[in-house]
Parts: sequence; C-alpha cells; structure tokens
Amino acid sequence: MDTIGQGFVEAFRLIFAGDAEIFEIVGLSLYVSFSSVVISTIIGIPLGILLGTKTFRGKGAIVRIIYTLMSLPPVIAGLTVFLILMRRGPLGSLQLNYTVPAMIIAQIVLVTPIIIGLTYNIVKEKAPVVNSLGITLGAGRFQRMWLLIYEMRVGITTSVISGFGRAISEVGAVMIVGGNIKGKTQVMTTYISQLKGMGNYERAVAVGIILLCISFVITALLYHFQERESR
Repeated sequence: MDTIGQGFVEAFRLIFAGDAEIFEIVGLSLYVSFSSVVISTIIGIPLGILLGTKTFRGKGAIVRIIYTLMSLPPVIAGLTVFLILMRRGPLGSLQLNYTVPAMIIAQIVLVTPIIIGLTYNIVKEKAPVVNSLGITLGAGRFQRMWLLIYEMRVGITTSVISGFGRAISEVGAVMIVGGNIKGKTQVMTTYISQLKGMGNYERAVAVGIILLCISFVITALLYHFQERESR
C-alpha cells in the first residue's frame, strides 16, 4: 500500500477509534459555529425583514454595505475584532482575545451580513405579493407580517444554513482572535492548518474527512430546501 493509502487508512482508524483530541476539537468547532449562527440569526432575520419591507433615506447605501460585508475576507474580520478586543482597544477591559467568545464574535461579524443580505433578497421579492394578498384577505399589519414570515420560511432556513456553512469552514478570523491554543481555542480548520505544518498528515486527513462530512450535510440540506422552494 502506498503512502497516501496508508495515510487514509490511519485517518479512518483515528476516526473510528474515537480519538479524544479530534472529537474534542470537532465539538468545539460545532459549538462555536452553532453559537455564532444562532446569534447572527436573531440579529440578521429581523434586520433583513426591516430592510426588505421599509423605505427610508440611506437604504441603498446600507444595502450596498451589507452586500460588501457578505464577501468580507475572514482575516479582515478577525483583525478588526482583535483590535477592538485587544488590551488597548475599546473593549480591552473584557480580556476576550484568545478565548472562545472572541471566536464566536468574529464569526458573528462574518455570518450576520450573509443572513441579512439573503433575507433581504427574499423579502424584497415576496413582500409586495404577500402584502397585497393580505390586504385582499382583510389581514391586519401584524397578520400580514406573520404571513410574510411563513411564506419565507424555506428561504430563511436556506440563509441560516448558508451562514453555518461559512462559519464551520472559516479559518482566518478564528485563527487571529483565538490563537489556535491547544485544548482551548483549537477548531477543525485551524487544527488542520497546524497539522499540515507539522507533517502530521494522517490526523489532518482525519479531521478533514469529518469537516467534509459536515459540509456535505450542510450542502444536502441547502439543496433540499432550495428544491422545496422551487416547487
């Protein structure tokens, strides 16, 4: 068996053996990503609906900023959060750099614009039709809003899943604010980067396979909800 084949065999052995270090890192990765996505959803969905249903001065500029932030380079997000949280920064007294909360904040900065932007696009398309239908049926303002949210449920789910996909695969921002500290702030992407540098390819492949499986599940869910929406 060649070296590559041996590497994959060893990688699967580590996975099925339940390697404690690997699954601790996987658990932390999921915790950081889920936490950031939940908070981003609480912030992003209402703001996306507000942008899509209201007209006000400066809306065009705000939408352009949101679209720009949707493709914000992770290292820029990480550096910005790091500078804000550093000892001499505005929030330095909180001493959050190189902690899990700092990693969650960095991912919130990355994920929130994605959820806002995707939600805004859905609302912009559906709001006029749903609003007209609600008025025709005699629905009040809040009833029309609930009807809009109901009609958007698949699209909102898609935006949240897309945000989670960005969070779980991110490396630059969490590396900067978390420091990739063993047993404390190591997540799958930063761990793979470290293992590659150390030449520990078997363990890197093992973590990569788990990350790939998670990404496959995310993509499958995204495809499922998009198919439902198109019917």
